[in-house]
Amino acid sequence: MKPKTHRKKSKREIRMERTASASVAIGEIEHGQDVFILTYGQFSLIDALIAILRQTGPADVIMSTWTAAAAHLDKTAAMMEDKNIRSLKMIVDRSFRTRQPKYFARMIELFGEECFREITTHAKFLVVKNDEWNIVVRTSMNLNENPRLENLEISDDKNFADFFIKIADSIFKEVPAGKGRGEIPELRGLSNTTRFKKIEAGVISPTSLKEASYDTEMDTKSAKCM
Repeated sequence: MKPKTHRKKSKREIRMERTASASVAIGEIEHGQDVFILTYGQFSLIDALIAILRQTGPADVIMSTWTAAAAHLDKTAAMMEDKNIRSLKMIVDRSFRTRQPKYFARMIELFGEECFREITTHAKFLVVKNDEWNIVVRTSMNLNENPRLENLEISDDKNFADFFIKIADSIFKEVPAGKGRGEIPELRGLSNTTRFKKIEAGVISPTSLKEASYDTEMDTKSAKCM
């Protein structure tokens, strides 16, 4: 059965998928499109990446996750081996080393320490970029099986992808390979941004402030609370 889709003029699609696979749930990706998908955890972040790469072709990948399972790390390595992932930058929470030492050791075995950075993070996202596509995936999913309510939003937007690329590049510059960092990275490659322009005004003299005066008296006897 074809997934039910709610379309907006901005090309955003909103979907609920209880049982569909990653490829069916994601569907055909269009340039400039945003797809928000709520799932029951029937597929993971690695399944979403596989489904996306089938459409984009070989690409450079950035991956941020709080935790990862060995089988999903193996799948990532296999995609690097067959050149579907041309290059990989991985960001993991620094507690992954002590929480899952076996999986952490597997990650080092597969990718080497230069391929990932350990920081204090809970952000989960993907960037998939090549000459044709600039895809960002924002998600609650980790790189493991997680059968619970999850979400992911897939956007094709160059400025958005470049923003996440700058985040990853800053982390890789600031944090040495093989050494986790407890504090949040400074992200020196990005400047602070705000939606609102700074407004400046002159000082208002207290003598110019006057209390309003009224020439009408209120009949307090007839006043009632509604």
